[in-house]
Amino acid sequence: MVNNGDNYLGKTVKAKGPFSYFQESDGREFFAVIISDATACCSQGIEFVLDGDYSYPDDYPAIGTEITVVGKFNYYKEGFYTYCQLTDATMAADET
Repeated sequence: MVNNGDNYLGKTVKAKGPFSYFQESDGREFFAVIISDATACCSQGIEFVLDGDYSYPDDYPAIGTEITVVGKFNYYKEGFYTYCQLTDATMAADET
């Protein structure tokens, strides 16, 4: 998906992994699920944008909590970089 985003654009994707949060110095907030590869040696954060009106930290789990996110695959470019994201997403904390 990261290397061939056009093949997945608009398709529904389900991702499971730890929740992550980042805030830019300009105040923009980013929410992500961290995905490990098959051997768990490398990982990639996939940004997600929840469908609805949510506020951090009230409506999000603690950082590192295992979550499952389902959303439509999208990507966007900022400068020289391309970022993957899941839009219109839903999120659920996984039960232990």
